[in-house]
Amino acid sequence: MIRARSIFGTIGRLPRRYNLPTITAERLILLLEQFVKTTGQPIDLLLVGALALQCYGFRERYTNDVDGELTGPLHPLVAFLTAEGVPADLTQDISGWSIVAMPPGYRDRATDLLSHPNLRIRLLAPVDFVIAKLRRGIELDLDDALYVVRRFQISRSDIEQAAAAAIAASPQDTALFLFQKTVELFCRQLPEQML
Repeated sequence: MIRARSIFGTIGRLPRRYNLPTITAERLILLLEQFVKTTGQPIDLLLVGALALQCYGFRERYTNDVDGELTGPLHPLVAFLTAEGVPADLTQDISGWSIVAMPPGYRDRATDLLSHPNLRIRLLAPVDFVIAKLRRGIELDLDDALYVVRRFQISRSDIEQAAAAAIAASPQDTALFLFQKTVELFCRQLPEQML
């Protein structure tokens, strides 16, 4: 029998895997304000990665890139961020990052982190963030999802309902079975008070 390492003991300061400098949500906001001022192009960005996790309160979650869904042209912003030394993984549809779709309505449930003329930065609703992380399901994503579940006291039934909605919106594929198993194992390990 092979014992797997617990996902619940790994949240904390994580070593950087790259030599790129880390970026904070505060720095990203300053960069986006500079981009809007310089170019006059509006930005509507839905953060989905570690920067979103920082905004949810996990300040020690380090990253060196920006992950998100951008409304509007990607190339000018990606070129700007790259010139500033900030890699960006942006799309116009984060649902397309996996065979497993995002739960329908995730954009409508997103909340504003910042809303200024020509600059809007949004965050996924916490349960949608959890589903986004469970879609990939690697250990770091599971740790991130667990932090959000604990921070916002998301119930097991809320996660299961959101996962069922994601599966129903997805094309039929064997990857759905792996996602469903990931959700089941994740929910099974939640503390009793979150059931």
